[in-house]
Amino acid sequence: MSQDVIAKIAGEELTQEDFNNFLKKIPPEQRAYAENPQTKDMIMDQFYAMYLFAQLGRDEKLDETEEYKTLLNEMKRELLSQLAMAKTAEGVTVSDDEIKKFYDANKLMFGKGEAVQAKHILVDEEADANEIKASIENGKITFEEAAKAHSKCPSKEAGGDLGRFERGQMVLPFEEAAFAAEIGAITGPVKTNFGYHLIKVEEKFDAESKSFDDMKGEIKNQLLQQKIGTVFNKKLDELKAKYIEK
Repeated sequence: MSQDVIAKIAGEELTQEDFNNFLKKIPPEQRAYAENPQTKDMIMDQFYAMYLFAQLGRDEKLDETEEYKTLLNEMKRELLSQLAMAKTAEGVTVSDDEIKKFYDANKLMFGKGEAVQAKHILVDEEADANEIKASIENGKITFEEAAKAHSKCPSKEAGGDLGRFERGQMVLPFEEAAFAAEIGAITGPVKTNFGYHLIKVEEKFDAESKSFDDMKGEIKNQLLQQKIGTVFNKKLDELKAKYIEK
């Protein structure tokens, strides 16, 4: 056997290129094991098994059964379909000008708005909110302890923590108070349709935007898929008119 031939099964020579093609078809996480001496033999056994069982199928004349012929026809149809779709998409490209134009027109999509991270306590009565606020400011109880003890919002289990939120995600009176509040100060009571809120802002975040260079690849893929979809749909309409019998 030549150096490139790694095995010979029932007269068929298997080459390193055959093995490399086999590796391309297995999951990436398993493919990495082929470089590990401890697991390379296991991957190689899987490679040999494909040819060995195929030979067994030929010996038992499974390739002459109706089941085999049906499966083969289905695989041929699927392969032809994939090749035809790939050919349909040939030549579909996206220019740098198209990418830049899309980025400039949709900059709000490529960033994060101004945000705050805040906790709150929600109660039904303003008097209760004021009493709880006084207890916190007097050091009798922490904000988080008061949230767990008195808040009617499910966030009470996390000490009132609402996490990070941007403008437009909370009801307007709550949002305005939260974004205007000083970090660490107790703001409120703030009335909303849900009741009365005490708010404690933990952190504030300025608006961020991703640069064109950061987003170029993602935008290109998005526009490319849109173009390919348009081409496919046009071709599909043509094929329906050509091949579907009415």
